[in-house]
Amino acid sequence: MLGPYQSAVVRIGFSLTWLLFLLREWPHRHELYGPGSPWGLDLAERLVASNQAFTVLLWSDSETWFESVYALAVLSSAALLLGWRTRTASVLFMAGVLSLQNRSVFMGDGGDNVVHLMALYLVLTRCGRVWSLDARRAARNVARSAARTDVTGIVLWVLAGLTLAVVTLGPGLSGGWALVFWGLWAAQAVWWAVHQQPPGEARTVCDILANLVHNGALLVIMAEVCLIYATAGWYKIQGSRWQDGTAVYYPLHLDYFAPWPGLNEVVASSGMLILLMTYGTVIVQVAFPFTLFNRRVKNVLLAMMIAEHLSIAVLMGLPFFSLAMIAADAVFLPTALLVWVGARSARLRDRFLPGGVVRDTKGPYGTDGTPGTGAGEIAGPGAGAPDAPGGEPEPAAAERPADSAPGRDAPADAGLR
Repeated sequence: MLGPYQSAVVRIGFSLTWLLFLLREWPHRHELYGPGSPWGLDLAERLVASNQAFTVLLWSDSETWFESVYALAVLSSAALLLGWRTRTASVLFMAGVLSLQNRSVFMGDGGDNVVHLMALYLVLTRCGRVWSLDARRAARNVARSAARTDVTGIVLWVLAGLTLAVVTLGPGLSGGWALVFWGLWAAQAVWWAVHQQPPGEARTVCDILANLVHNGALLVIMAEVCLIYATAGWYKIQGSRWQDGTAVYYPLHLDYFAPWPGLNEVVASSGMLILLMTYGTVIVQVAFPFTLFNRRVKNVLLAMMIAEHLSIAVLMGLPFFSLAMIAADAVFLPTALLVWVGARSARLRDRFLPGGVVRDTKGPYGTDGTPGTGAGEIAGPGAGAPDAPGGEPEPAAAERPADSAPGRDAPADAGLR
């Protein structure tokens, strides 16, 4: 399985971005997506009828219904952020993102488009294998050396089935979306049933298929990020202001994008700094996709891109766009760095919140470069314990990534190094 740590960081990054956005816009939620939106319900219905986009907000014009959907979007974002019932949370997160954004399509920006796409991809990833409450629960089950029936997961699956049945017979889902949701629901039932049996061929096949889907989704995320930067860079090259090195100067003088006017003036007053920022942006965006198989160069450009988005957040007042792009960039962070950060964070947590946490100090990408047991919060969920629908699967020992040493070259996931 590719990038368990990278997929976890992407999950945390995008759920945090969307959660913070929803909380910040809480006072304005009615104007953005609700009954008070300038994009009226009749216009939204006409657009959705033409493009078959998914949104539950068109099922009713009730204010209570809108408030319920918005609250569910907040709760599902928090659940995905914490890695609680990651499978269920990822589907609810996707439904919340699509419902709100497709209700008022002109309320978003580039960052919202990235969140929109990643919400779809995260459903197909096994993004709760590490740094999640699912991983902690699985580790504790392994420590107890006894399989426990996951009542909460079963209840979530039953409630999801009843909800889908009501929705299908009531407001109605388009054929494509009905197939998607019922397919995900049925897949969880099959997964749970297979993992109630002793280890054997059926479980191995399911794990292989899950890893293939995860790897495919992660590669799509990587390709999406490369496409974003490549198209942005090549379009910039065609602009005369980017060619003469002055493009960055002009947005710094837009009052609407100047939360710190004094700071913008200081930056804009340096012609050399403007030149370096303009040309550096183009060079990094165009060159990045070609550096994925050179770890050192890729990591340098990755740091420069993250710094660029941080500067956009500060100088132009676009924090959520920057957070979304940094979360997308995180799919290319080096595994060794993420393991190091995770280990240091766990030690810091244990210093202030000691006791009660089962943790593997090695994990699949051990801090000492050796394979761990895979049964901890850093290492990921434990091996072999049965899982219920709605949670994140516990990996068998055979699922551990083959390139367990952080320093070992592995062309199959070179972009993650």
